[in-house]
Amino acid sequence: MRIIVDYRPALRARSGVGEYVHQTARALALRYPDDSLTLFTSSWKDRPEPGAASACPGARVSDHLFPVSVLNFAWHRLEWPSIELVTHRRYDVAFSPHPLLLPTRHAAQVVMVHDLDFLRHPERTQREIRRDYPRLAGPHARRASRVIVPSQYTAAEVVDHLGVPRQRVVVCPPGTPEWRDPVPGRFATGGYALFMGTLEPRKNVDGLLEAYGRLLARRPNVPKLVLAGRAGPEAQPWLDAIARPPLVGHVEYLGYVSEHDRHRVYADARLLVLPSYEEGFGMPVLEAMSLGIPVIAASRGALPELVGDAGILIFPEDAESIVAALDRVLSDDSLAETIGRRGLERSRRFQWRHTAQAVHEAFQEAADERAHRK
Repeated sequence: MRIIVDYRPALRARSGVGEYVHQTARALALRYPDDSLTLFTSSWKDRPEPGAASACPGARVSDHLFPVSVLNFAWHRLEWPSIELVTHRRYDVAFSPHPLLLPTRHAAQVVMVHDLDFLRHPERTQREIRRDYPRLAGPHARRASRVIVPSQYTAAEVVDHLGVPRQRVVVCPPGTPEWRDPVPGRFATGGYALFMGTLEPRKNVDGLLEAYGRLLARRPNVPKLVLAGRAGPEAQPWLDAIARPPLVGHVEYLGYVSEHDRHRVYADARLLVLPSYEEGFGMPVLEAMSLGIPVIAASRGALPELVGDAGILIFPEDAESIVAALDRVLSDDSLAETIGRRGLERSRRFQWRHTAQAVHEAFQEAADERAHRK
């Protein structure tokens, strides 16, 4: 099978989508060496890492110097040029790791929907996502041969809100990292409270800072809060807040954490807290669980499905709910150990080889249906 993957989300600091694209491509290359796998990249300034091809053995990198904004406008609005015209090759499957189709003449088109927050809250998004996704995601998803999603929650959302038949929606959860260092399997007793993720309104950073401030007022010696993740312009008020009393000296902002440093940042944490309003999956939760780090997560989106009984669920709109959960896990070693152990056990269900198998089956079904229609 000849497969092309839009690898662009993995070119820069790899957040959830970029990590999913990279790890899935790598697992596909390792598990299905007889396939022809092409990684499509395009940018004026971001080049693929020298090791991109070696990380995906046998894969071909098709790199181009088109500005991202120009190419996205042409693809989203004009559905031109085709991927065959751009790369001078022909494919059986063209995979887009976002909801909009990769234009193609001959290949079956597969898209991925990570969540539908862009549909409910377009004001939280930027650039092409705000301009194109709310209007085009539904029609594109309905035209796609298959729609890949990371969770049962998102599958139901795609069926209910985008009108995609359930038989064309395929749940392909991500896997746990292959940590380079030995996995400790337990939390750092004297560690910090960690938030890992992009600092954006959807993640409820504002509510987290309010809750931590309340806890700090009651327990001045409470461990510090560490924020780790990319910060856009909308994050500036939060960065300003942690630079002045009462949070200054108690909240630390690390910025984006590279793949090589993530293990250390998790391993030094007492707990992970993710109070998001909406998550299509929740990669930081899975990463923390895979190291035995206790998890506090919102009872929203796919997080209850991921966490199960291996963490504490809170109401993101209720700061006192977050305060109570932080206080419990920070002060009760027995509780922290119990949920950390449950998380470690639960995380073993998620493996990238399983992701690759589910994705490959979806690709094969899409390619077979396309071939039968010709």
